[in-house]
Amino acid sequence: MRRYLYLGVFSAGAATLAVELSASRLLGNYFGSSNLVWAAIIGLILIYLSVGYAIGGKWADRSPKYETFFSILIWAAFFIGVIPLASRPILRFASSAFDQMQTTSMIGSFLSVLFLFSVPITLLGTASPFAIRLALEKNETAGRIVGRIYTISTVGSFIGTFLPVLILIPLIGTYRTFISISLFLTIICLVGIWATVSLRKMTVYLLLPVIVIILSLIGLKGYDKKAQGIIYEGESAYNYIQVQRINEYSILRLNEGQGIHSISHPTRLDFNGPWEQVISAPFFNEAPIDISQVDRIAILGLAGGTSAIQAKLAFPESIIDGFEIDKKIIDAGINYFGLDQNDTQIFIKDARVGISRSQHKYQVISVDAYTPPYIPWHLTTQEFFKEVHDHLSDNGVLIINVARIFEERGLLRSLYSTVNSVFPSTYVIDLPDTFNSIIFASKSPTAKGNLIENYLALQSDPDVHPIIFSALESTILNIKPSPEVGFIFTDDKAPVEWVTNEMIFNFLFEEGIETLQ
Repeated sequence: MRRYLYLGVFSAGAATLAVELSASRLLGNYFGSSNLVWAAIIGLILIYLSVGYAIGGKWADRSPKYETFFSILIWAAFFIGVIPLASRPILRFASSAFDQMQTTSMIGSFLSVLFLFSVPITLLGTASPFAIRLALEKNETAGRIVGRIYTISTVGSFIGTFLPVLILIPLIGTYRTFISISLFLTIICLVGIWATVSLRKMTVYLLLPVIVIILSLIGLKGYDKKAQGIIYEGESAYNYIQVQRINEYSILRLNEGQGIHSISHPTRLDFNGPWEQVISAPFFNEAPIDISQVDRIAILGLAGGTSAIQAKLAFPESIIDGFEIDKKIIDAGINYFGLDQNDTQIFIKDARVGISRSQHKYQVISVDAYTPPYIPWHLTTQEFFKEVHDHLSDNGVLIINVARIFEERGLLRSLYSTVNSVFPSTYVIDLPDTFNSIIFASKSPTAKGNLIENYLALQSDPDVHPIIFSALESTILNIKPSPEVGFIFTDDKAPVEWVTNEMIFNFLFEEGIETLQ
């Protein structure tokens, strides 16, 4: 019978880590996945487990029975299955609160969902001490038995760490991942009761998975979020992906939904956003710039392809290499944003890996992979920008889209200082009516006046696409003085989280909504 006990311990370990990883994704889709969110999830789950360890030891002493052990885990499985059903209306409310920047409602929803994990995680925490009590038949083998149980539990936890992130969530979504974990653990426990107690005892618990299945079929219909004009919703190993159609605009949003990552419209090409600024980059060099000689552009953080589509309009002879780590975002770009219509060469790779392995030199390299609080630190360091510098042509220009929260400029100052330590000429603009600042950095020394000179030189060329003039006008009118000195990020030390955490705290006590112009 001990092998069924070990199977139960293995399953409990797998379920615990699977639930924890799924919890981070469940909450990340609505509140983001900053280290603050992670800390709250991990911290509370550790507390729930600690309570479970204490309860499990006492419970095992009072009722050292296999039936009790498996019945506890079956109830844990049931409450795991209840989590998505109970949390969905709360999180839909949180989504609306996030759109309206209702801070109190957001925090309340966050804590309410975390509380839903208290019962199943506490019950799962009872597994190891309970199993040890059942397995200890001879004192002389105590150490060996305890070691074996913890080994089995840890192996289960290892598998539970990867299964939801790499397979279940991309395949069936976060909510149904919880249902799958619940049913998996239930089946193991039912088999355990059947083998160690009796078939009759097992049938007592058959109603629980039936309830979970019926409620999931009813309660998980429709889109996960309650938002205007949703036409697509999906999840990958990296992101929750949502496409909305509002007043003929197709809009790509990720995770908690703040910020617009890509946009398209059947008749409009210029969106007064950060995407057009890629077009301005070559014109920081001395006039006149020959548009036909802008032959290669790299976009790190391609998303749905708005920047690539606009750059191709401006520089029709250019080759555009787009790097994007998330294939499902690329699929959304192809299906909803016309990404497949401009011959962009797409590389499903991490941006730093992709650019470091590229054999090409670029006139423009655009970094559009920062969305506070999701700042991939390895794309913020001196070493990364030196790699970018080495992959630019002699007249090449780096452009970085830096999202702000209100007027918090800590991230901008640090990125500007880091880039400026590598490039000879660095500039900043603020896009009006957005929370976006743009950093330009040229490989060769340049001057602000070159923008105006190029703008005037282009006036006499009838073949210049109007989007070039629009982009240059926005850049010229909104260029700002150099910001104050900030921390220089390196591969050895890049405390990006400190900066983003400060932005989050400021966000919680201020109000503001990004509007689509």
